[in-house]
Amino acid sequence: MAQILDGKKLASRIEEEVRKEVFAFVQAHGMSPCLAAILVGDDPRSALYVRNKARAAGRVGIRSETFHLPAQTTQAELLDVVETLSGREDVHGILPQMPLPPHIDPAAVFERIDPRKDVDGLSPYNAGRLALGRAQLVPCTPQGILALIHETGIDLRGAHAVVVGRSNLVGKPAAQLLLMADATVTVCHSRTKDLPEHTRLADVLVVAAGRPRLVTAEMVKPGAVVIDVGIHREGDRWVGDVDFEGVREVAGWITPVPGGVGPMTIAMLLKNTLQAARLQITRTVSVR
Repeated sequence: MAQILDGKKLASRIEEEVRKEVFAFVQAHGMSPCLAAILVGDDPRSALYVRNKARAAGRVGIRSETFHLPAQTTQAELLDVVETLSGREDVHGILPQMPLPPHIDPAAVFERIDPRKDVDGLSPYNAGRLALGRAQLVPCTPQGILALIHETGIDLRGAHAVVVGRSNLVGKPAAQLLLMADATVTVCHSRTKDLPEHTRLADVLVVAAGRPRLVTAEMVKPGAVVIDVGIHREGDRWVGDVDFEGVREVAGWITPVPGGVGPMTIAMLLKNTLQAARLQITRTVSVR
């Protein structure tokens, strides 16, 4: 039976490290890193995520501000808010909470964020640096995925990693980070033929497909590391993109849902906010 990769425990450890580093940053520079979250609309889950991120920031000494805009906010109005925050020297990280309303183009929003403040790592500048192997601010969930994989002790050099999902937020950057760790990477998606044929070869299987319980025990290589990024509500419980009960009988390691990748995403957001503050203090980036 698979060992459980406890994201809550690892995230707590990372938070403590960040807390110490934030304290040192405040001592050195006389200011706290500041995270500005932008919430557009009244989606309850998005509002909960923003509150959880603000609480986590407070625990490590990062100051947070939340800008709650109506669902009817136009793209031009949202871009004005982003421009204002990009120009504020006391704001170090800008986080548009996803998903945005359908009438707003997320790419346009991330293009307008100062790359030094792009704590989601989704601006063209930061995505490009990651693609070139010169990562600066990396998307939070993929960072968390890599940290969880490293907890298993697996040597990624030459290991076969399969990523199910090709989103800009998770799938693509996770694949790039695995490549940078010298894994051999296969990316699967909705048009992949015979998905189980690919997943059964994976030493490391990252599932970010957005489909509940897509991956079953028959699709997993015995002893594999299985990272489940999905989260879906089914009645009174949450499930992931992996059939947890079945797959845990086959895998060597597996993340639970909830309590796996989710807490790690927030922990990495805190690390990115501190990194963003350092970038702005040292003025190492001069692109706009």
